[in-house]
Amino acid sequence: MSTGKPHVLIITYYWPPAGGPGVQRWLKFAKYLPDAGFIPVVLTVDPKTATYPVQDESLLRETQDIEVHHAPTQELFSLYKRASGRKEIPFSGFANESDKPGPRQRLAKFIRGNFFIPDPRKAWNKKALAKALELIDQYQIKHVVTTSPPHSSQLIGKSIKAKREVTWMADMRDPWTDIYYYDLFYPTALAKAYDSFLERKVLENADVVSTVSKDLVRLFSEKSKALTKDKFLILPNGFDEADFDRSKRPHSDKWVISYTGTFTADYSMDSFYKAIESLRDAEAEKIKIQFIGRRDEVSEKRLRELRSNTRVEVILKGYVSHSEAVIAMQESNALLLGIPDLENNKGILTGKIFEYLGSHRPILGVGPVDGDAAQIIRDTEAGQFFSYGDSKGMVEWIRTSLSGESHLPKKVDFYERKSLTQQVAKALSGREL
Repeated sequence: MSTGKPHVLIITYYWPPAGGPGVQRWLKFAKYLPDAGFIPVVLTVDPKTATYPVQDESLLRETQDIEVHHAPTQELFSLYKRASGRKEIPFSGFANESDKPGPRQRLAKFIRGNFFIPDPRKAWNKKALAKALELIDQYQIKHVVTTSPPHSSQLIGKSIKAKREVTWMADMRDPWTDIYYYDLFYPTALAKAYDSFLERKVLENADVVSTVSKDLVRLFSEKSKALTKDKFLILPNGFDEADFDRSKRPHSDKWVISYTGTFTADYSMDSFYKAIESLRDAEAEKIKIQFIGRRDEVSEKRLRELRSNTRVEVILKGYVSHSEAVIAMQESNALLLGIPDLENNKGILTGKIFEYLGSHRPILGVGPVDGDAAQIIRDTEAGQFFSYGDSKGMVEWIRTSLSGESHLPKKVDFYERKSLTQQVAKALSGREL
């Protein structure tokens, strides 16, 4: 492997065959890092001992040219399944669980929030750290990336920083103690204090902290007076141009608007439903709405009601592979984007936003109109963002789109994965950003 380029060790729990947007981020950065001057070496969990909420075997083909090492784990989520009586581990935001958890689920969440800090994946850390140090010594690695969630992976980076002279980038895709479902684990004051301590130490010891939005930089920078703005790098998710077939076009006889990804009641789509239900029958008959991905029970019920109450065709599908989701986006006339109606939601930038941009389809966004997602939609001229209560505005946008007057996104090149990888390389090498 003597190429003259420095190696960078990427430590990530989620890696193919795991599926979901969290996998895409560093899979794509690793793909393009050689073009940016670094040779990636990936350390991930042994899939034989891992527990993934979803799997996407199709992503394995993108790992063929990347050196990947594995470390085994003893998963603690098996205890959660036994304690809660559920067959599945929870998805992000508990999208696969009831909005009214029973006593066993509440007990399981309490155990998770108070005894497995920062999360049950920490069982991987001991063997992952040993393997990481071995790889660092073998390849004389001076650059290390840890990406989370799970945030326990950041503690591996903290330990490496204490044992080796490396430049450490802590990549934090989501909030840690500010994540919107944090209190669903019923943490005690002592548990919160310890979790906050771990979060602060990671932020203080990392050389670079990368995250996806301006508002998340604000949240993290407030954790310690020792943190300065120049430690942070805004590194949004993106889209890989190679994933898209530009010959794909909408082929339905109806105007199709699609939503892909996890969908829960927290997205507060009541005004969107109201907008659809207020359409005239002649308009509704021209529309097909499809939801693709995981949904909670409340959302599933409401969408079935929408299908019964209007002449709009409503299609409900489960989780599909990334490649299937991309095809569905490109074969749509428009894409529906929702930001959860929660505290600190202005900085939420899901990977879906950028896949939507890459699909070159107009976007109807619902969420904080002064948030980071809305700003990106405006900057790229990719569609229009509406506040949670603006059903009238949504109706007008849909009617305009039905008339064929919608506009395709522009200025999206900045969010192409290859371009964003240059920012990673600059941060690792210490060059001016």
